[in-house]
Amino acid sequence: MKAPVRAADETAPLSMTPNVAGGIMLPSLDMETAALVQLAAVLAGGSESQVRVALADVVGRVRDVWVEEVILQTYLFAGFPRALNAAREWRRLSGVPAPEQDLYGIEEPLERQEKGEATCSTVYGRFYERLRVNIHALHPALDRWMVEEGYGKVLSRAPLDLARRELCVVAACAIARQDRQLHSHLHGALHAGAAEATVSAALDVIAPLLHADDVRRYQGLWARVLGK
Repeated sequence: MKAPVRAADETAPLSMTPNVAGGIMLPSLDMETAALVQLAAVLAGGSESQVRVALADVVGRVRDVWVEEVILQTYLFAGFPRALNAAREWRRLSGVPAPEQDLYGIEEPLERQEKGEATCSTVYGRFYERLRVNIHALHPALDRWMVEEGYGKVLSRAPLDLARRELCVVAACAIARQDRQLHSHLHGALHAGAAEATVSAALDVIAPLLHADDVRRYQGLWARVLGK
């Protein structure tokens, strides 16, 4: 499974325009980000052989630290086995050694909680308070883990901006057929700074990896997010 990487504007440079949340704006999908989004989908839903091909394909095309951050966040959306296998293959294929220590870890509990709340609030916007109530009603532990582990420990890490992280989360949710979470993170990508055209282009990038019925359903879901 090696689909072509497509983007809204293949000549566009990496855009790092600050947004109101202190992150970046992505007015178009540059080729490096498109390759990263495609990789995120394969890591979350591809076979081991497909993962190897996808990782080999981004060597030298996507900056190493971005690849490693997407591998790390894969455990949130696809579990430790996939993250571990991807990390093992990445070390072998890229030749990039693991750092001696994690320079970007957020270990202090209070900081993790604060960053998690801020990041989760950015992603969910006006839906944030309702989200916290709903998840707490499922189980208080899930609410705490979502904020501290998911949004604090993982999605608030510095090396990859939130807009690109959310596009990768969209890819992971789509290939896993998690429609409810996909709906949330389509909103989240917009809230994090990705333009409508950028999110549309990201969906186009992963479309060849999905079943036709899923592509049609997700396009309808995206239209509802946009109120069309």
